[in-house]
Amino acid sequence: MSLKTEWKKLLVIAAIFLVCYFLPVGSARFDNSITESLHLVKWYAREHVLLCLVPAFFIAGAISVFISQASVMKYLGARANKVLAYSVASISGSILAVCSCTVLPLFAGIYKMGAGLGPATAFLYSGPAVNVLAIILTARILGLELGIARAVGAIVFSIAIGLLMHMIYRKEEIDKNNAQMAMPEPQVSRPLWKNALYFASMVGILVFANWARSGDIRAIFLCCPGGLTSYKVEGTLVAQNDDAVIVKDTSGKTHQIPAELLEGLENIEKNSLYEFIYRLRWVIVIILLGGFALMALYWFSRDELGQWISASWSFTVQILPLLLAGVLVAGFLLGRPGPGHEGVIPTKWVNTAVGGNSVRANLFAAVAGAFMYFATLTEVPILQGLIGAGMGKGPALALLLAGPALSLPNMLVIRSVIGTQKTIVFVVLVIAMATVSGIIFGMFWG
Repeated sequence: MSLKTEWKKLLVIAAIFLVCYFLPVGSARFDNSITESLHLVKWYAREHVLLCLVPAFFIAGAISVFISQASVMKYLGARANKVLAYSVASISGSILAVCSCTVLPLFAGIYKMGAGLGPATAFLYSGPAVNVLAIILTARILGLELGIARAVGAIVFSIAIGLLMHMIYRKEEIDKNNAQMAMPEPQVSRPLWKNALYFASMVGILVFANWARSGDIRAIFLCCPGGLTSYKVEGTLVAQNDDAVIVKDTSGKTHQIPAELLEGLENIEKNSLYEFIYRLRWVIVIILLGGFALMALYWFSRDELGQWISASWSFTVQILPLLLAGVLVAGFLLGRPGPGHEGVIPTKWVNTAVGGNSVRANLFAAVAGAFMYFATLTEVPILQGLIGAGMGKGPALALLLAGPALSLPNMLVIRSVIGTQKTIVFVVLVIAMATVSGIIFGMFWG
């Protein structure tokens, strides 16, 4: 045995031993952080894996099998018209309105099929960031100025980040473009309308199966008695007066919610179309599942379906373990959203660090938002509590622009798709632009 070849192993073993030796088991904060990480990953598995990620994996697998590479390259490839490419990327992402983790299989699918780095990263940012409902709720709950700033910032960011990523890696994109030009045109096995209808059914299943989870305003805002999310209430309105509303949840228990938490939401909550979809969402999902099954049975060969399942499984194996590991780490560091659910990092540190409109406050808000995990729409009540605790409006915008689009689990998966260097550049661009936007916003509206 040569010490020169074994010293790295020795260092790793020594480091693991020291961590185990000094492990602060018994410390209240450490033990609570372990519990919080397990609670968060349990919540994530229950709320996001089956209804969010599984459909997304199947959509990503279908992209890689049923959509021709020529089609992806025509609209999103390195040689595609830039205006068309970035328009398609930003619009596609905003229509899906998914969280920072659910968008990952779709991003991996279009990137591996030949989409340019710029349009692919524009899609990656726009999916969770350009969420129309989230922007409307931001304006109603946190103020019109923040809502408008979030809308403008998210749209500009998605295009600007894509263009900057393309410029930074332009030489690599030119090589990719040359390789794509040499590829032959693939044969078309079925009409475009069949593929479009097939994908529309899968996207519809993803959207409507998660309607209550990502769009039910009552499930988000009737759960904020302390400003921060502390528990979730989904139920029916029993009574309402000037001071409070009373809601009965699915178990029959009633909850009295202060009326100020619902200020500005009346028009959305009473929207008849929204309520109609909310009540019939599972009927819509069953209809879509039936149509999806018939299309799969009659329009695709057994070999194609086998390739689709195989591709979906490869995305699952690549992405899901990293996501769950990232959620565990995020829960350990920051805990779950809400009072009494702290991780290793105390909440008061965060509250203290984001007051005012200094560069430090905006940078801290952008970095903290980038590493935290936000389920779709939950950033609004969380920010409501932080603003109530003294957070400045500039840092609030910085968190809104960086938080929903990034998270620690999200970063781990992006790295596995485009590599470490490109991931770091993407994250730095998001944080830097969010920080600058927060400073400028805070100067005028802080």
